[in-house]
Amino acid sequence: MRTGELRGIVRRRDFRRLYATRLTSQFTDGLFQVALAGFVFFSPERQTSAGRAAAAFAVTLLPYSVLGPFAGVLIDRWQRRQILLWTPALRAVLVLAVAALVAAGRDGPGFFLGVLLVLGVNRFFLAALSAGLPHVVERGQLVTANAFTVTSGTVAAFVGGGAGYLLRRVFGAGADGTALILVCAAALFLAAGLLAARLPRRLLGPHLEEAPAQTRRALGGVLNGLVDGARHIRTRRPAALALAAISFHRFLYGIVLIMTLLLCRGRFAAGDAEAGLASFALMLGTSGAGYFAAALVTPPVVHRISKQAWIAALLAAAAVTLLALGTPFAQAPWAVASFALGVVSQGVKLCVDTILQETIEDAYRGRVFAVYDMLFNATFAAAAAAAATWLPADGASYPTLAALVAVYVAGAAGYRAATSRRPVPVS
Repeated sequence: MRTGELRGIVRRRDFRRLYATRLTSQFTDGLFQVALAGFVFFSPERQTSAGRAAAAFAVTLLPYSVLGPFAGVLIDRWQRRQILLWTPALRAVLVLAVAALVAAGRDGPGFFLGVLLVLGVNRFFLAALSAGLPHVVERGQLVTANAFTVTSGTVAAFVGGGAGYLLRRVFGAGADGTALILVCAAALFLAAGLLAARLPRRLLGPHLEEAPAQTRRALGGVLNGLVDGARHIRTRRPAALALAAISFHRFLYGIVLIMTLLLCRGRFAAGDAEAGLASFALMLGTSGAGYFAAALVTPPVVHRISKQAWIAALLAAAAVTLLALGTPFAQAPWAVASFALGVVSQGVKLCVDTILQETIEDAYRGRVFAVYDMLFNATFAAAAAAAATWLPADGASYPTLAALVAVYVAGAAGYRAATSRRPVPVS
C-alpha cells in the first residue's frame, strides 16, 4: 500500500467520516454474526450438520440476495448519505426484535426472518458505501482507498467477532447471554448511523441532474433500471469478467467455509461445542490477518502487473494452498490455509471493487454494486446448499478437496485467458 497516497486520502475530512461509519457498522456486523453463530451452531444443546449449516446460510443469504438489484435501483435514486444514516437505525430496531426472540427461546421461522431482515437491510448500506467512495477520493486513488477501507472494514468485522466471543464468555453461551450481546449490537448500529449524519447530505450522490435523460427515465421503474444496468455491464467487458471471477471464487470459498465450520465442530474439537467455537474463532482470526495482508500487498502489485493478472494469480494460489495445507485435515495447517485464503479472498475483492468503480458510470454504480452484492452472497449460499449434499458430518472429504484444487486451477487459467484477449488499461 502506498503510504504517501494513503496519507493524502486520510487527510480528507469527508473520507474520514465515511470511513468511521464503515468501521463502526462492520465491527457491529462481526459482533452480531458471532453471536448468531454461537447460538445456532455452537450451543451445547444443538448438533451441527452440513444440512443445518446449509439451511442457515440459505435462509440468511439467498432471499435478500435476490432483492439486491432492487436495492441498487433505490441507491441510484435516493441520497446515499441518507441510506447510511437510516439503515443502521432500522437494523438496531430489528436486532432488538431478534434479541427478544432469542431471550424467549424462539429460534424458529420468526427468528430466521428477523435475521434475514437485519442482514438484508445491510445490502443497502454496503452498496451505498461502495457507490459513494468515488465521491470522497480522486479516481487515481481508488485502488489504495479500496484496499484501505474495504480491508480495514473486514478486519473491523473480525475484531467485532472477537469482541462477540469475549462477550459470550462474560454473558454466557445460553439464550440470555446471546440476547445481551445483541442488545450491545443494536446500540453500536445506532452509533454508526450517527456518524453518517456528519456527512453533507448531497455529497455521495447520486446527482441525477448530471445524468442523461434516458437514465432518469430508466430510474422510473425497477425492472427497466435493471435491464438498463445489465446492458451497461454487458458493454464493459472488464466489469463483466470481474463479476464472473468473484462469483466463481465465492462459490468455491463457500464450500471451504462449510468444511471449516464442520471440521471445527467435529474433527478439531471432538464434538465439544465451546472448543469448536474457539477453533472457529481461530480460523476467523487467521483469515482476518490474511485480509489485512492483502491490503498491504494488492496496491503495489496491481500497479505493476494489472488487476486482472493479480486475480488470476490469486485463484491459482488458492489451489496451491488447499493442496499443500488442506490434505492433513489438521487444525494448525488449516489455520495457515485460512490465512492464505483470506489473502486470496480480499485480494480478489479489492481488484473487482476497483474494476467496477473505474468502468461503471456513477448513475449506474449503485445498481451494479447491488447486483455484485447479490452474486457475492447467492453463490456463497448455493455452495453451502450443494456441499450439504455430500460433505460428512466432520467436514473431512478428500474428494471435495481434490475437486476444489482442480476447479481453482481451471478458473485461474480461464480468467487469465479471457482477460488477455484485448488490452485492459492498468491504473
